[in-house]
Amino acid sequence: MLNSAKIIAFVATTDPAKCRAFYEGVLGLAPTSEDQFAIVFDANGVELRIQKVHTLTSQPHTQLGWSVISLEEVVRALRAKGVVFESYPHLQQNALGIWTAPSGAKVAWVKDPDGNLLSLTQPTRRDQTNATPSKTSLSTLIE
Repeated sequence: MLNSAKIIAFVATTDPAKCRAFYEGVLGLAPTSEDQFAIVFDANGVELRIQKVHTLTSQPHTQLGWSVISLEEVVRALRAKGVVFESYPHLQQNALGIWTAPSGAKVAWVKDPDGNLLSLTQPTRRDQTNATPSKTSLSTLIE
């Protein structure tokens, strides 16, 4: 029934100005609208609605994720913008904060200003057909 419907992604914020600055200015997403309920971004053809809420309890699991061609390139570009990557003692991450999963996929995590956990994943070579093409990868969205 919903397999042909386009998905809409949601996260929440208690500080819309800070949140917009992060998603637009740091991640490079294009805002499409804003009202008293949400800030809406175009995330490579997916509508990302950031709901404006009064209270928010951040969760320890990933809220949003992106598939990228070159994770190291994206991590370096985001670090240059001041983004701090999460470090997990139970995972063996390299100096950039990148973890290699048993499948061979590479993953790094960052939190948005509200503590929403975001993941960046470089799929294994066999799975890269699902990754965002390099011309629209997150790294090229970062100025």
